[in-house]
Amino acid sequence: MKHEPSIRRVSRIEARCAPFRWQWAGQNRNLIEANWQRRTADKPKMFNGRVLLLQSVEYEQGLCRNTYFETDYADFIAWIDSGYPDPTVANGFAMGALRGSDGAFICGVMAGQTVNSGRVYFAAGTPDPSDLRPDGSVDLATSITRELFEETGLTEGDYRMDDEWIVVHRWPTIGLLRLVTLPVPAERGAEIIRANIAAQTEPELSDVRIVRGPEDVDPKTMPLFLQSFFRWTFDQR
Repeated sequence: MKHEPSIRRVSRIEARCAPFRWQWAGQNRNLIEANWQRRTADKPKMFNGRVLLLQSVEYEQGLCRNTYFETDYADFIAWIDSGYPDPTVANGFAMGALRGSDGAFICGVMAGQTVNSGRVYFAAGTPDPSDLRPDGSVDLATSITRELFEETGLTEGDYRMDDEWIVVHRWPTIGLLRLVTLPVPAERGAEIIRANIAAQTEPELSDVRIVRGPEDVDPKTMPLFLQSFFRWTFDQR
């Protein structure tokens, strides 16, 4: 498997979940438990559910083929907090690259009670068992619409989503993006989202940020894969 950073367009993503024994998690139970206790002491509402991580990614002529496996959220968080010590797995998530009709992007600022408090990126979430279909495939497109609604309050009728995917491959992070365009300029879109956030009981976002060009890319708050996406996008222009 190639781990070199890359960004590519694909017309289709085939994702499935398969049995897999994650040796790193099995060999580090004490570390994982201690890390979870530390995390929940700071954020007691964290829930140790199940998530889907990537065990392989393959590309061929307009297709990205992903194979996921299921593990505990506590395992996942400990792996991240330990600096991604096992290079054989990755975090592969779908997200909607939200933008206004003027082409400016709209990112969310994660709220204080979330795991990634203060971080700035598009609405997204690591896939979980709710994204699984009966045939074992992983429904990444629905994951995008769900996360957009949960974080921004936007429904499918509020935007247009491209069919094409943009895969930002920065192992151990794989961002699977689709462009999502509002029928209004970014400033108006930001106002709508802020109003939606204000109406939520426990919003995941504290605010939004508009990104119009390279000068708006913030290395301190934006993850590397997102910085790569923005630079690639602005270079395309």
